[in-house]
Amino acid sequence: MEMNDRVVAPQERPGDVPLDAALRPQTLDDVIGQERLKENLRILVEAAKARGQALDHILFYGPPGLGKTTLAHVIAREMGVNIKVTSGPAIERAGDLAAILTNLRGGDILFIDEIHRLGRAVEEVLYPAMEDFALDIVVGKGPSARSIRLKLPRFTVIGATTRLALVTAPLRARFGAVFRLDFYDLAAMIQIVERASSLLQVEITEAGAATIARRARGTPRVALRLLRRVRDYAQVRADGRIDEQVAEKALALLDVDALGLDDLDRRVLRAIIEKFGGGPVGLETIAASVSEEADTIMDVVEPYLLQLGFLERTPRGRVATRAAYEHLGIPFPVQKPSEAEQPSLFPEV
Repeated sequence: MEMNDRVVAPQERPGDVPLDAALRPQTLDDVIGQERLKENLRILVEAAKARGQALDHILFYGPPGLGKTTLAHVIAREMGVNIKVTSGPAIERAGDLAAILTNLRGGDILFIDEIHRLGRAVEEVLYPAMEDFALDIVVGKGPSARSIRLKLPRFTVIGATTRLALVTAPLRARFGAVFRLDFYDLAAMIQIVERASSLLQVEITEAGAATIARRARGTPRVALRLLRRVRDYAQVRADGRIDEQVAEKALALLDVDALGLDDLDRRVLRAIIEKFGGGPVGLETIAASVSEEADTIMDVVEPYLLQLGFLERTPRGRVATRAAYEHLGIPFPVQKPSEAEQPSLFPEV
């Protein structure tokens, strides 16, 4: 079981903590984008602080890399409380969760990443803890077994998931606030790149920041990863300054095209178009054809391709759109071969 118990200090600087943590916003005012979500969180935090109570339980869901973990740390800072970090797969037994819960103090935040992967037995322990702030423990075995209820301090569970549908209904119902994180628009992505560049002490032009932002798939995590790689390229092949030309050369070297598609995205599209006639084709078949896991295709590749309009989901499978053909430079068939070869149900006499 892995767990990170960390007191969030207000005076951290980029040199004091790991790079990823240093680039994260520290307060709600530092968070860029997600304006409606920020306003809702600000109201929750201010109301809880005014009452002197712990926050209600919060569930964040959405594609990976949009800031669910970051927001959990920001909320802890805003509340001035400790945050304990763990994940669904790390809590293997009910006893693991009981050990975590009994170490919580009043107002603490327990952040559970990938909460949809909690085991059923673990969830059964979590239900009364979230609802009644109590921990039910069975002592002994057989006829002499008895149940003991331990009181817990009022705490907050913040859950994060990329697959809301896999969160069981009883668990989902115990969250007082459920928020979806959406992809960021271009203006927000440019601000994120410029802010990170300032923290990394990298000189970057507006055009250079825009070039990286346009290819970041509307995802801050991708933008920060690309920025670090472009920074390395600028340091080795340029004078350390990132402009539009340097950014384009660095991203071309990384196989990231003008729309942010990488090699895996293009392999998926080409597999659908070239191997399966543009679709429809099932997810498992696509995954096998490109030697990737189906979950990777669904969680990492598909959301952005759907957002661009390059992919359609149909009852029969995935279908590549005309825009996907045009982006890859492949002629769009006027009539699919499968349709042309299908015999008529009413042959001419």
